[in-house]
Amino acid sequence: MAGRIRQSDIEEVKSRTNIADIIGDYVSLKTGGVGALKGLCPFHDEKSPSFYVRPGVGRYHCFGCGEGGDIYEFLLKMDHVSFTDAVERLAGRIGYQLHYEEGGAPTEGGGGNRARLLAANSAAEEFFRDRLTAPDAEPGRRFLGERGFDALAAAQFGVGFAPKSWDELTKHLRAKGFTQDELVAAGLVSQGDRGVYDRFRGRLVWPIRDVTGQTIGFGARRLLDDDKGPKYLNTPETAVYKKAQVLYGLDLAKRDISRNDQVVVVEGYTDVMACHLAGITTAVATCGTSFGVDHIKVIRRVMGDDTSQGSVIFTFDPDAAGQKAAARAFGEEQRFSAQTYVAVGPDGLDPCDLRLARGDDAVRRMIDAKKPMFEFMIRQVVERFDLDSVEGRSGALRAGAPIVATIRDPASQSGYTRELARLSGADLQDTIRAVRSAQRGSRNEQLGRGPRESGAQEDGAAPIPVPAIDSTDPTQRTERECLMVLLQLPGEVGLERASRAVQVPFVNPTHAVVRDAIATQLTTMTDNGWVERVLAEVPAAYAPTVNGLAVAALPQAGGDLGRYARSILDGLIDRDLLREKAELTSRLARTDQKDAELRRSLQVALSSIDQERMRLRAE
Repeated sequence: MAGRIRQSDIEEVKSRTNIADIIGDYVSLKTGGVGALKGLCPFHDEKSPSFYVRPGVGRYHCFGCGEGGDIYEFLLKMDHVSFTDAVERLAGRIGYQLHYEEGGAPTEGGGGNRARLLAANSAAEEFFRDRLTAPDAEPGRRFLGERGFDALAAAQFGVGFAPKSWDELTKHLRAKGFTQDELVAAGLVSQGDRGVYDRFRGRLVWPIRDVTGQTIGFGARRLLDDDKGPKYLNTPETAVYKKAQVLYGLDLAKRDISRNDQVVVVEGYTDVMACHLAGITTAVATCGTSFGVDHIKVIRRVMGDDTSQGSVIFTFDPDAAGQKAAARAFGEEQRFSAQTYVAVGPDGLDPCDLRLARGDDAVRRMIDAKKPMFEFMIRQVVERFDLDSVEGRSGALRAGAPIVATIRDPASQSGYTRELARLSGADLQDTIRAVRSAQRGSRNEQLGRGPRESGAQEDGAAPIPVPAIDSTDPTQRTERECLMVLLQLPGEVGLERASRAVQVPFVNPTHAVVRDAIATQLTTMTDNGWVERVLAEVPAAYAPTVNGLAVAALPQAGGDLGRYARSILDGLIDRDLLREKAELTSRLARTDQKDAELRRSLQVALSSIDQERMRLRAE
């Protein structure tokens, strides 16, 4: 039986296939704007076309029902074929010869032996744990000690050490009867031009277990200066390890999560250890991926979904990465029936550093001092603005209103409306009107009066809303057009201009999440699979938004698309520079005349902004 189709072949077939030719067999497509086609959606009944196809991007999206994806997803949904069947069908259509990996991971439903993979992981865990006491594991023991973990703590969590050897683990497991194919399938060894070699070398290793306690993979932390690999290296996707469905520490925490109706989501393995040792025995962490929908499903199954009294508490670092993680978590917030909270350590310390610096009680106090997710997000958005200026207060109100509008409970929404007015310095009646406007915008989009920006439906449930987009707000329209340009015309704008554009603070939280996802992949923006990489970065609820932005018709009707794309980003950047100039001018006006040094630095900054604006307009 053939193995898995080579990934390079899968991408090649997709790149050689015109998505419009395939979908055109099912849907009558007509011109729908520059580079776009439109027709009646094959996935739901509609009277006017809201189904768009963009061949240049290789994706489709329905603004009525939210269905979207690439050509493979279309065939899977339309004809209910398997992924392999879809690839083979398209390859046959274009006359492309596929290649199969006999030694690769087993195909879906194929010959992978789950029991053997679990046994191999268990044997590897035992090997790593035994090696933690060896002389060459001293860097690992020192790392643990410096973070407040002794030998008992290491044993409790099964922490081990992978020796700095190319094949020591391989030889050990082969001697126990495991085949090379099984070790590759388990993700314990990697394949290179010269054969197989140990995946984890010279690293501290944590076993990753499923909810039943079976070891399904590993996470390994870099220790040595000559290790040029990533800081954390995880087991790749295997037949038993799906990182989007795994939470580290869940095997230890599940009983208390169920008993206490509480789960604490932290950011790393050492944070889980610190929380458990400090008495927060409901702590878990993701494994090398962002918190997403599948993690929520796991938590809901463990907590039980029949209570609204439960608590889901997220801990975030106060840096940019932490803010991005907070935005992602907020995007998924309404998938929980439990209440969601955010806990941030004093001085920005994560649970591990906090325990080391101030003890177990400080970790417990950090969790006890949690704030509701909505309050945290509103404060985070408002704090981006200069509330000393009228423009800043107006911007804070526009940014905060869509967040308040997503609150389902009327009493809570009323309370947070007043809180937004207080924090932003806006008039209460103006705040009420802004929130109601954001709600109307969300309802209009869900009724098909505008592009749908809510998350996909799950198991027949109601659509999960993401923060709404106010199409009447010119600032949000500019943000949307900028994202469309970045997704659809990346080769026309250049990396330098795009890098500057994604630094601009966005008013709309939904746009901000997409912008952050684009920023993480910006260096690959002109490579094949650009939109797919951006999609992989956003929470699942935002995938329809990204897909829609990548497919929607650009306002430019013709002419020089490159000039148009650059002008859109330049306009966004210029607007941000104007905002910075207004803030600095206001600060300069408030600065004491005697503070000559500060005034001089502000004037230099203002001059720099003027020069940058002049350069933009000259290009």
